[in-house]
Amino acid sequence: MCLLVLAWRATADRRLVLIANRDELHARPTAALDWWPGRALLAGRDLSAGGTWLALDQAGRFGAITNFRGGPVPTAPPSRGTLIPRFLAGTEPPAAFLAAVAAEGERYAGFSLLVGDADTLGYYCNREAAAPRLLAPGLYGLSNATLDAPWPKLVRSRARLAGALGAPPEALFGILEDRSRAPDAELPETGVGLEVERRLSAPFIVDPVYGTRSTSVVVLDAAGRGTVSERRFDPAGQPAGARQFQLPDA
Repeated sequence: MCLLVLAWRATADRRLVLIANRDELHARPTAALDWWPGRALLAGRDLSAGGTWLALDQAGRFGAITNFRGGPVPTAPPSRGTLIPRFLAGTEPPAAFLAAVAAEGERYAGFSLLVGDADTLGYYCNREAAAPRLLAPGLYGLSNATLDAPWPKLVRSRARLAGALGAPPEALFGILEDRSRAPDAELPETGVGLEVERRLSAPFIVDPVYGTRSTSVVVLDAAGRGTVSERRFDPAGQPAGARQFQLPDA
């Protein structure tokens, strides 16, 4: 996952509204959104390392992770994508789970992680000195940096979500369909060079090698009922499939 914006308990009738783009190498094998065999876990799946970038269970517990751009990479680090299935396999509240992850955070390449249940939403980044923390109700954004880092695509997408908190799930996809790049003066400096910064500055990245593979929309009401939707895209940025599931699953 490379860009997500979410509203956590921002309105009385919706516990969670989350919209996310997964940017990845188009050659990396991926399974579409589905219930995982033998597990009450709804997610897409990275078939190279076995993990995922966004997942929910029947109770509406969820997790989402983004890679952190730049910084040191440990030797033979474990897959960051396994952290979310690990959270959903247990019953620990977000604060306890993130404390355990933080104790081993240096083993992993850089990541920012959000995990939530019916009551609390927690955040941890293993490239920050700060300890994991619980988040108050409100709007948040996460890209390949720390929470709410003011990257242009994050700021723009979060503002658009703020104006669409009551919109139906299908209407929310348009927020992250934005393919416009940020002006050079607003680009972050993450060590990848100006041309790559330009290409990665669009909320929706179109590139034949590395680009936006899928967009996910999650809308849960106050009781945890709702929809989880995914639209997939080919290397030209054209639709390549879609799925939608209801929570709880009937």
